[in-house]
Amino acid sequence: MSTYTTDKASPFTRAVVNSMRKLYPEALADKSFDNTGRKLLDNGSLDFRVINGFVVLLEAPFDPIRRQMNSVLLTVDLTKAVADEAIENNHCVVVAYHPIIFRGLKSLTLADSQQQSLLRLALEGISVYSPHTAVDAAPGGLGDWLADILTGTLSEPEPATKTAKQPESSPPVTDSSDDQISKPLEDPFVEKSAQKSTHKKELQRMALARSYSRPTYPNHKEREREKEQPDLTPSSASHKRTVIHPVTGVEGFPNAGMGRLVTFTSPQPLTHLIERIARGVGSPKGFPVAIPQSRQVEDIHITTAAICAGSGGSVLKAVDADLLFTGELSHHEALAATERGASVITLFHSNTERGFLHSVMKEKLAAVLREEWKRVRAEVRDEGVSGDGWEDAVEDEGVLVEVSERDRDPFGIVILQSEQVGRPITGARA
Repeated sequence: MSTYTTDKASPFTRAVVNSMRKLYPEALADKSFDNTGRKLLDNGSLDFRVINGFVVLLEAPFDPIRRQMNSVLLTVDLTKAVADEAIENNHCVVVAYHPIIFRGLKSLTLADSQQQSLLRLALEGISVYSPHTAVDAAPGGLGDWLADILTGTLSEPEPATKTAKQPESSPPVTDSSDDQISKPLEDPFVEKSAQKSTHKKELQRMALARSYSRPTYPNHKEREREKEQPDLTPSSASHKRTVIHPVTGVEGFPNAGMGRLVTFTSPQPLTHLIERIARGVGSPKGFPVAIPQSRQVEDIHITTAAICAGSGGSVLKAVDADLLFTGELSHHEALAATERGASVITLFHSNTERGFLHSVMKEKLAAVLREEWKRVRAEVRDEGVSGDGWEDAVEDEGVLVEVSERDRDPFGIVILQSEQVGRPITGARA
């Protein structure tokens, strides 16, 4: 019989790692850049090489006396807010889709905000696991989820193939004199004494700033609470789906690889695809769409669509498709696509990834983890490990998988709340 020592991670962490490997094997990860390897070696030294593209990012020592719940917190990004959430809710493991460390480090210090989060989690006994591109490449993973959205069927009739009528805009102000500046709206957030300032441009700027909403973000949690019927169901429309950059030789994972190319049997209106994407990723208040300058969005039909989660520039750069659907492209990549006649839809990087945690990974991981936890508990008993609290940890058969409520993309959308028109600010006037 062996005795518990603090150089071991919790048995539940072992079960989570094993479950993630079964769903998203390390061999699927893109090893050209992806830093999803194990970072703390058994001898305590730091290793920032990619080890098969995928293992444990932070392996925290297990203290059975003050052990965490048998729970996993899913997130796209491990921010300070998410680390706080994990600590407050006593989670055992954080599965962070994005690795928090991408480059080699010579030290881990509290001065760096990201390293600070890792150190705080380690202190609490919380491990961190990052699968990243293994999730992108897996059959039924992120790439296929985005393809399912694009080819999905709305729970209500498809929208009419036309765009909303644009409101007539006010003519631009060309006279630069102060008497041409419209009277600013009264701002309830500013003291009335300040509103009586004689500096008209300063008042206009304050009023104009209040013409926009606070930043808004897709809200998957609220949509889960409010609606039982999904907005999208599997498509009955005929289409062919292929992998753009196949990953072969991984047993049990056919059709794996980076990116997906969807070819519709009959062309689809771009307006329909925009609506499907919006419903599928949490109904954001807006997102960027790029089309050729000679075309109107309601006139565009799509036969081929190339898809990549996150930053799609490298995966999609050589693909000839009518539509590029990804999280982000650079200005020049998008311009090159529209110049050759293609359209582009981007959602901000992580908005192509976050909904997958809610819609797919949460349930998949919970199902696999329940069985794996049974197996690991039996394995630990057979190892004969003993020590205060260790037996209680192994006897706890509960399993919980949750998605972070604080994880969000850095970018939100601000929405114009009034029709006030202002001139661009060109500089302060004396």
